[in-house]
Amino acid sequence: MRIGVPKEIKPQENRIGLTPESVKTLVSEGHEVLVENNGGFEAGFENDQYIKAGAKIIDKAADIFNDSEIIVKVKEPQKVEVDMIKENQIVYTYLHLAAAKELTEGLIKSKSINIAYETVTDDNGRLPLLAPMSAVAGRMSVQAGAHCLEKNQKGRGILLGGAPGGEPATVLILGGGVVGENAAIIATGMKAKVHIVDKSELRLKQLVAMFGDKIIPEQSDKVDLNKLVADSDLIVGGVLIPGAEAPKLVSKDMLKLMKRGSVIVDVAIDQGGCVETSKPTTHGDPTYIVDDVVHYCVANMPGGVPRTSTLALNKATLPYLVKLANKGYQKALTEDKNFLAGLNIFKGQVTYKAVADAFNYEFANPTKLL
Repeated sequence: MRIGVPKEIKPQENRIGLTPESVKTLVSEGHEVLVENNGGFEAGFENDQYIKAGAKIIDKAADIFNDSEIIVKVKEPQKVEVDMIKENQIVYTYLHLAAAKELTEGLIKSKSINIAYETVTDDNGRLPLLAPMSAVAGRMSVQAGAHCLEKNQKGRGILLGGAPGGEPATVLILGGGVVGENAAIIATGMKAKVHIVDKSELRLKQLVAMFGDKIIPEQSDKVDLNKLVADSDLIVGGVLIPGAEAPKLVSKDMLKLMKRGSVIVDVAIDQGGCVETSKPTTHGDPTYIVDDVVHYCVANMPGGVPRTSTLALNKATLPYLVKLANKGYQKALTEDKNFLAGLNIFKGQVTYKAVADAFNYEFANPTKLL
């Protein structure tokens, strides 16, 4: 198959869909790989490395979209890219459609085949292609939050880990999944006081086994969230419902309970955010203030560390791509129900229920369609 890797064009997005090593693997399997000129440059991957791995360097994204059977990206297609997607073309990338009506409509009209990294599952119901970027975003969330708490960033002017004579900051992590666990790794490492809220008693027990008394576990249906929010210096929003819009756990009214200069880092912003006042921001202009609370809502946080992120992402996504290219979409998806869970839109029909429900589309059963 001919596989195309365009340069990412979302603002401050410096990752790339394939590393040179991944290209080498695909070429060894007999596939042709087209990579846009300098597509990997900002992530530290040079054109020469791609050429040595067997890729062809293409000057224009339009030629990659025109000539490729599979398009491999990192972020959701931007409008100019959606207009280039062809009927029956396979698009393999993060999509986050439940929070993106215009994109959903565009992909439906394109009659393309869209596989979303974030809804591919494993046998335990986990999300193996979302996990590496959730881990990166979780770790970055505390770094970003600590920076935002500095006075010159309009924060409270406190050090996350405190100092002799000064108490550590209180960090509230909403959601104990991959984001929450990785946020806790950094927050506890920085000696903050860390609360983790999750609805699952079992998951909280697992986190206590990992972190011991470095965290305070809080079961969501047994906790006074208003009090926790009021006491927090930094809130990390890491709640996820696979493929669906994130639930709004922190309301606008709850912001009024927070201390002046407190910080919210809403990692769930790709799925609409779990804070009512959240709106997407960029690495170039990452924060804004509502009711004296600093909001950091960068929608592509791992793009800030593109080399680490690209390497971690490829380790997870490449085996599925090899399967897709070797077998074709029909066989690859029908043989693997977990991979099939990644199919969101198929030739004009919505094949992921949470996306169909979000925008009142008719849900098309992917097993029957294939």
